[in-house]
Formats: sequence, C-alpha cells, structure tokens
Amino acid sequence: MSTLSLRLPNSLHERVRKLADSEGVSINQFISTAVAEKMSALMTSEYLAERADRGDRALFESALSRIPNAAPIEGDSL
Repeated sequence: MSTLSLRLPNSLHERVRKLADSEGVSINQFISTAVAEKMSALMTSEYLAERADRGDRALFESALSRIPNAAPIEGDSL
C-alpha cells in the first residue's frame, strides 16, 4: 500500500470528514472509494468509446431490420 500526502482546503476536508463519519468509514477509506469510483467512470467512458469505434453501422442496421414490427407486449411500452 502506498502513502499519499494530500492537501485539501479546510472547508473540503471538513466536508469529507462529515461525509465519512455519516458513512461510518475513515477519511482514507472514503477518499480511496471516491478515487476508485472516478477511475471506474473514466475507464468506462474510454471502454465505451473504443467499442463505439469498432462498431459497424451497416451491421447494426441489418440486425435491426430482422426485428419484426410488432406492438410491444403489454406493460412493455413507454
């Protein structure tokens, strides 16, 4: 495990402390979780962009054309 020295404005530090207390975790755990969540969001965005680049519009349209034009099942409409 690594140690990281982090400087936070007093107002942010106090808010993090209160939020960590309300979640029943340490400030370290709260910040670690927040960093992991942010990394996950950024990595998911990159992954989806890569998948989109590999997409083929013609294949997508072909797949959609094979779906029958029918009314939605009851309870499955907007």
